[in-house]
Amino acid sequence: MQKIMAQSGVASRRKCEEIICEGRVKVNGRVITEPGCKVDSDKDVIEVDGNIIKKIDEKIYILLNKPVGYITSVKDQFGRPTVLDLLNGIKGRVYPVGRLDYDTEGLLILSNDGELTYKITHPKHNIKKTYRALIQGKVKKDDIEAFEKGIAIEDYVTAPAKMEVVRYSKGNSIVDIIIHEGRNRQVRKMCSAIGHEVIRLKRTKIGEIGLRGLKSGKWRYLNDIEIGYLKKQVAPKKEE
Repeated sequence: MQKIMAQSGVASRRKCEEIICEGRVKVNGRVITEPGCKVDSDKDVIEVDGNIIKKIDEKIYILLNKPVGYITSVKDQFGRPTVLDLLNGIKGRVYPVGRLDYDTEGLLILSNDGELTYKITHPKHNIKKTYRALIQGKVKKDDIEAFEKGIAIEDYVTAPAKMEVVRYSKGNSIVDIIIHEGRNRQVRKMCSAIGHEVIRLKRTKIGEIGLRGLKSGKWRYLNDIEIGYLKKQVAPKKEE
């Protein structure tokens, strides 16, 4: 059920599971509350909040250079601007693939391909994410080694990550950071844990996909090579 909902552009697969559990979905007039229910999108009538969903044939993949001051959500209860406010002329609904904090800028992918969204954001695929950060103070060798070993944050230890000094600026450090996870405000928390608070943070790459001169607040469609690259990253690995 959640797979068909995601493919139809309702929301991400995980969010669709929540919607089902909330009792907002009907199949042929009957309320369904258990994710995993088997349905046939060609025969069964599926309703979400009273609206019949239709299968989407055309998939949309967008790359956005998110500015600071926008939340990575479809809507906000406090009325703050969302990343969807930056997308003009899009035919069809798209949803963020992963998140960027309100005060973090940079590369964000949006799509109506719920299945791909689910796979990209699933921890097991470990797609690397690269950030350029301006942080307080001068980074030392011990700080870089701490990133490589993993850092204790709250109730977990981060997976090994990379930090490389780009240059020093007025007593602070500009660094490139590569992580394979995507926990809430993870880069900021990691830097804070080693005594270097983040002043400015920008995601520059997801895997090998970069912004390539895309200006802040602007977007473009992913090309076929980029879409193929993402699908390859989440494809089942063949056994040797």
